[in-house]
Amino acid sequence: MNRRSLTGLATLGLAFAFNIPYAVLATLFDYPGILRMGAATVLDRFAAGGTQLVLAWHSFALTALALVPVGIMLSVTRSRLVRWPAMAIGAATTVALSGIAQAMGLLRWSLVVPGLARLHADPTAAPDARRAAEIGFDLLNAYGGIAIGETLGQMLLVLFLLQIAWLQAREGTRLIATVGFAAAMLIAIGSGEGLAIALGHVDNSFGLFTIGGFLALTGWMIATGIGLMRAPRAA
Repeated sequence: MNRRSLTGLATLGLAFAFNIPYAVLATLFDYPGILRMGAATVLDRFAAGGTQLVLAWHSFALTALALVPVGIMLSVTRSRLVRWPAMAIGAATTVALSGIAQAMGLLRWSLVVPGLARLHADPTAAPDARRAAEIGFDLLNAYGGIAIGETLGQMLLVLFLLQIAWLQAREGTRLIATVGFAAAMLIAIGSGEGLAIALGHVDNSFGLFTIGGFLALTGWMIATGIGLMRAPRAA
């Protein structure tokens, strides 16, 4: 198997892999809608989810990290380094930063939130301790989740998609590039939710754009992966 086919297979695998923990979280935890519920509700629901929920979140974070090597493989090819070196290296750098930022945001759920949830669910805990757990969760969610994972990570993902779609358009795969541009636009709109929340304007429509963007991203990854595997010797 040559490098092009391997890249296509890895892209296809990641397209399906990150949707598995997402589906599990949607079933077990009402994700992503639960993210905007009160801290007390989220912590109690998290504690009730047990080990299965923690592992689902950890798996989700690992798929974000897997975006780093797969995205670099998609970005850097011999042809692109010769013809558009700045764009190829820029895309590789951007996707690496995006994967790390999104993983940092997601890892809070498997490494930090479990302790807060256990404290909040402990029937012997003092009311002040339970309130402290809620405040800690809100701060963690605002910074690690909304700021780093959902805003910084997703905006970097948008930039990566724009760069790769531009390269695909220049290489002649314009239909796939169009899907990439559409995914970038939808995710960019959805990532504005963090700023809207900071300004006191909670609007569920942002979440719909994000979901639509990641569905388009899945379609783009599948189309890109199949295209790479079907034409392993194309220029």
